[in-house]
Amino acid sequence: MRIACVLANGFEDSEFKEPYDAFRAAGQEVTIVGLEAGAQLEGSKGKVRATVDKSFKDISPDDFEALLIPGGFSPDRLRAHDEAVSFVKSIMRKGKPVFAICHGPQLLLTADEYKGHRMTAWKTVLGDLKKAGADVVDQEVVVDKNLVTSRMPADIPAFVRESLKLLQATPARR
Repeated sequence: MRIACVLANGFEDSEFKEPYDAFRAAGQEVTIVGLEAGAQLEGSKGKVRATVDKSFKDISPDDFEALLIPGGFSPDRLRAHDEAVSFVKSIMRKGKPVFAICHGPQLLLTADEYKGHRMTAWKTVLGDLKKAGADVVDQEVVVDKNLVTSRMPADIPAFVRESLKLLQATPARR
């Protein structure tokens, strides 16, 4: 399957790298989507770097079967841009698998695509989601329909496991 990984500077290193590597090892095609194609991005810990493969203006939600939203500062930076928010909103509306960890659900909040889903997130984002009326729980991973969410780097093994299960259960739409 083709997975869009939306990314900006300041992503949480492990929340990008570990799922990205696991998806690719499982035979998935992962495209890093950002604000500017070719941009060099750096993780918040400075251990991981990534290059944006395609910009939001160069792609369509129909180009992908799933979406990965790593945490860190990246989701907050992306939600300030209409093209990123519209992309996430469209993927959610189409019911495609979405994997959001830590601060990742901030993009779902801005896209107004959290209602009707049970989810988890980093504690400060969890509070924001709760105040907005979301159905939130504090546990390592939550799978609800097309959405897989987790709270923090320690949850990555469960996040990856459940994300891969959802991908296996989703028919490819090529």
